[in-house]
Amino acid sequence: MPRPVALVTGAGRRNTIAFAIATALADDGWDLAVSRFGDYDRRMPLGGDPDRDPAALEAELRARGARVVSLDADLADPEVAARLVADAASTLGPVRALVLSHAQSVDSGILDTSLESFDRHFAVNTRASWLLIRAFAEQAPADGGRIVALTSDHVVGNVPYGASKGALDRIVLAAARELAPRSITANLVNPGPVDTGWLDEATRHAIAAQQPTGRLGTPEDAARLVRFLVSDEARWITGQLIHSDGGFSS
Repeated sequence: MPRPVALVTGAGRRNTIAFAIATALADDGWDLAVSRFGDYDRRMPLGGDPDRDPAALEAELRARGARVVSLDADLADPEVAARLVADAASTLGPVRALVLSHAQSVDSGILDTSLESFDRHFAVNTRASWLLIRAFAEQAPADGGRIVALTSDHVVGNVPYGASKGALDRIVLAAARELAPRSITANLVNPGPVDTGWLDEATRHAIAAQQPTGRLGTPEDAARLVRFLVSDEARWITGQLIHSDGGFSS
C-alpha cells in the first residue's frame, strides 16, 4: 500500500517545529515534501546553525523510511505556493496533508514597523498560506485530506507577525467550512513559546517561570498534536484552534 504524502513548510533547520513534525510523520509512514527558505534562515540570528544542511535533513527523514523531496522556496513570491504543491504531487503523488509551519518573523511594534516589513509578513504568513491551501484542495485525493497550520498570539512588540497570524487563523477556519464537502479538515495549533533556539537565557528563564509545568515547550510537543490531527483518527475534528502550550495561555 502506498504511503500517504504530506507537505510540511518551514523545515529549514533541525531544531524547528516543522522538522519535528516531519520526523514524526516519517515515523508514522508518510512520504514528505519539505520546504525551507535558505536566504531567510541565513539572515536570521540563527543563520549560523550547523543543523540546517538540507542534505543532512533529507537523509535523516529517508533513514526513517520516507521518500523525500526538499524544496527551497520564497513564499513571498505569489507564484511559489502552487508550484510547491505541484512539485510535491508530481514527485511523490497526491498530497494528503498540508502542514503550514513556515513564518516570517522579525520583531517590530506599532511605531517602528516599516511598510515593507508589514507587507512581507502578510505575503509569507497569510497570502502564501491561503494560496497553499487553495492549491492543496484542488489536487487533494477524492477521499479528502488534512490541513494543519501553526499559529501564535504573539503580537505585542511583534505586530506584523501577530497580525498576519491572526489573519491566517480566519482563513484556516473558513477552510474548515468551505472544504468540508471535499472531506478536508482544517485546524490550527498554537504551541505557545517553543524553544527552537531563538531564546536568550534571560528570556528562556522568564517564559519558563510563567509556565505551569515549569518548562518550555519543545518542537516534539507540538509535533505530537499535529501527527494526530493529520491521522484518520482525527477525521471528526475540524475548525478548531487548539492551544497546546502546557497551560501557558490558561
